[in-house]
Amino acid sequence: MLAYIIRRVAQSILVLLVVGLVAFAMFRFVGDPIDNMLGQERTQADIERLREQLGLDQPFIVQYWRFLEQAIQGNFGLSYRQGRPVSDILIERLPATLELAVVSGLMALVGGIALGIFTAIRRRGVSANVIMTLSLVGVSLPTFLIGILLIYLFSVELGWLPSFGRGEVTDLGWWTTGFLTESGLKALILPAITLGLYQMTLIMRLVRTEMLEVLRMDYVRFARARGIRERAINFRHALKNTLVPVITITGLQLGSIIAFAIITETVFQWPGVGLLFINAIQFVDIPVMAAYLMLISVMFVGINLIVDMLYFAIDPRLRADRTQGGH
Repeated sequence: MLAYIIRRVAQSILVLLVVGLVAFAMFRFVGDPIDNMLGQERTQADIERLREQLGLDQPFIVQYWRFLEQAIQGNFGLSYRQGRPVSDILIERLPATLELAVVSGLMALVGGIALGIFTAIRRRGVSANVIMTLSLVGVSLPTFLIGILLIYLFSVELGWLPSFGRGEVTDLGWWTTGFLTESGLKALILPAITLGLYQMTLIMRLVRTEMLEVLRMDYVRFARARGIRERAINFRHALKNTLVPVITITGLQLGSIIAFAIITETVFQWPGVGLLFINAIQFVDIPVMAAYLMLISVMFVGINLIVDMLYFAIDPRLRADRTQGGH
């Protein structure tokens, strides 16, 4: 177990280094930040001086190594646009993104598993067929279009929910939350549905497929022949074996919620790190872009590492394979 954890951690670190290198290399093609930082009256001497101050006159590998050294210490430099430490900006924006991701992830996980179980058990029922048909909407439509449709229906036509912003928030030290205010909760509903709908439909269809396969197994038939109640078969035997292969895919989907929150935040003007990244691209704010991509990479890799650990702990076949391989 310990060797497996060490190997997976080493692989995760290698992935982060590669992602950072690729992202940092791509920033060289998004534009020159000097053009946005200096006015029309700039001279060549001003350009050279600013390049030297920002370290842009150094070779690429030197810039990347310096970025890694500072990032390990939690220092991502100064924002070219705002002139403030990037870490401070991220701390201000991160609560909004994390709250949106957590609510969307819980909705996708709980709703997807519950609907997947229901449609598998009642697979011939009318309600299950209706749910499966409606799930095609969540799978087929792009996220930004779902957000626009929800805004049009619940904000423009019905006027029930706000169409943009985070609403009123409460400061809890460095953390700001909208959970404690009515306007904050209302503002969270549409973005959370938009972000979590696609993931929920995928999880639902996966759980349904896996559970239908498990219900066809011989041990389930033997359990029915022994007179065990159907409820116990579905939730004690079938569901337990269904969730084992679902864990990996679910972890990937929950990780992608954080990564793809950028689209939802742009549609709803949600003041999170995703919207910050979009604005950074417009102003070629390289420190902010680099910090965002590294932050998302750390979250995504961390979630997948936790999922791998859970999968290893839950599935006895993996532990048996490791033990036999060690012997």
